[in-house]
Amino acid sequence: MKSIFTCLLFVSISIFAANAQTNTISTNPIAEQIMLGNYDPAAYTPSVVISHPDDIVPAIISGISPDSLKSYLLQLSTFENRNTGADTVSNLTGMGAARRWVHQRFSEIAAQSGGRLVPSYLQFDQNICGMGQHRNIFAVLPGLDKSAQGVILIEAHIDSRCEVLCDINCAAHGMEDNGSGTALVIELARVMSQFALDRTVVFMATIGEEQGLFGADAFAKYAKSKGIPLVAVLNNDVIGGIICGQTSSPPSCPGFNQIDSTQVRLFSQGSFNSPHKQLSRFIKLQYQEEALALSAVPMMVTIMSAEDRTGRGGDHIPFRQQGFAAMRFTSANEHGNADVASPNYHDRQHTSDDFLGVDTDGDGQLDSFFVDFNYLSRNTVINGVAAAMAAIGPAPVDLSAVKSSDSVFVDIIDPNNYGLYRVFVRSTTNDFDSLFTTTQTGFSFARPSGLFFVSAASVDENGIESLFSKEVNPPTVNATGEAVAQELPAVELLQNRPNPFDEATIISFLVNRELTYKKAMLAISDMQGRILWQQDLQLKTGMNEVLYEHGYNVTGIYAYSLIIDGRVMGVKEMVFAN
Repeated sequence: MKSIFTCLLFVSISIFAANAQTNTISTNPIAEQIMLGNYDPAAYTPSVVISHPDDIVPAIISGISPDSLKSYLLQLSTFENRNTGADTVSNLTGMGAARRWVHQRFSEIAAQSGGRLVPSYLQFDQNICGMGQHRNIFAVLPGLDKSAQGVILIEAHIDSRCEVLCDINCAAHGMEDNGSGTALVIELARVMSQFALDRTVVFMATIGEEQGLFGADAFAKYAKSKGIPLVAVLNNDVIGGIICGQTSSPPSCPGFNQIDSTQVRLFSQGSFNSPHKQLSRFIKLQYQEEALALSAVPMMVTIMSAEDRTGRGGDHIPFRQQGFAAMRFTSANEHGNADVASPNYHDRQHTSDDFLGVDTDGDGQLDSFFVDFNYLSRNTVINGVAAAMAAIGPAPVDLSAVKSSDSVFVDIIDPNNYGLYRVFVRSTTNDFDSLFTTTQTGFSFARPSGLFFVSAASVDENGIESLFSKEVNPPTVNATGEAVAQELPAVELLQNRPNPFDEATIISFLVNRELTYKKAMLAISDMQGRILWQQDLQLKTGMNEVLYEHGYNVTGIYAYSLIIDGRVMGVKEMVFAN
């Protein structure tokens, strides 16, 4: 998991970035053609068709095996160092041995599924840690309905590291970061390859994450340049640990050695009308409605405000930068903030201590594990259910909406005439406040108080939602449907969302008409008026949003102000609750 704490890393990233990816190819042309939609679905139809959600969801829950996940991690540990620049010749250790093993595992799953899974490498040239050529490992499960547009990607990075960024000789087992994510991807390829899904699903292990998200960046740019229609990217990074470190990155765990085995965090960029947050909300809803009642241990799925933990980054970011909806799964607790340059850093992340477990009784067998295989399996289920429902669900819809003094009218735009829809209403949190189900494309409901946003999804005959539409902030109209001319202030400062919040909050303000100004800024102060933070702004007409990250273990009431050319345009209070 990439850290951006040290000057050394900033220098390293700038050096690597000067050597951008070239000669990017899929080593298996068939895999590429499937992702582009150039294939015969009949060639990949299973002998036993499992396509209904009532069959798929239980099969995911029962099929995901903690023992399988453990076996993958034990094997990954044997490669000792999976640094991006590590040896590619040995069959026993280094990055080459690791990536060939993952490819072989995909090939074995392909054979077990009757050839339905198509393995490949994404090969690209770039100087990273002294190594000039690199390979992501991926496998493609072809969709069986070519009219169902979109490709779903489940991915994790396989590379590991110790304290020194390009150390290719240390014991970089990287079990939490990120053997756990790699194991999850392999297990989902195994279980999901038995299903007859409408849309194509890709399972991928990337390299170069620790040095600058390079493997993900290569695939994101490859997909964009080729026209591969990625509609959902599910990134898994540090997804199997449950023990809190001393220096966990905000907004992680509350105290050293505390345990959280029933919560997973979903990070994504943006707030209002963000396709990335909408993807996170889709994932959470699918778990709650399709899997929760069948799960022996219920999981709390928490949608976070920020794109990643404070000062950190992951493989979902390059996909977002290329215009694809992308998010990140991360454990509730992490063992360290990866600030390995600090003399007081004693946690496991980004060190040679990130191994699988310890032998406490001296019998030569690990018996106390740092990765919790049952927790990892539950997170694997959440991924699998969301990806499968996205792969069999209907096409998305669009919408428009207006509001009157007492009601909201939504016009759902559905060229496919599904005839069943869900309308979602959200106000000051990252989650939906209300959900409505309707058979009408024209739907109205009582107007909520305050600021709110509306989105929608189509629903198929099996009760599965599409990926969610854009969000709209409905304008006000009169009884005849005409826009109401309101005497609005030039700028309106809105209540931060969520409030109280996690490690970060969105501060929003509406610019109702073009402004001429020299300097605009946001300022946060304590109740004594001391300025704690400020940021210059570029004002644009419409909704403006600023992410403020206060970190963890901060509590109290604070004020935030919008200031334009020295004039205070609004002041509101917010609550720090953790």
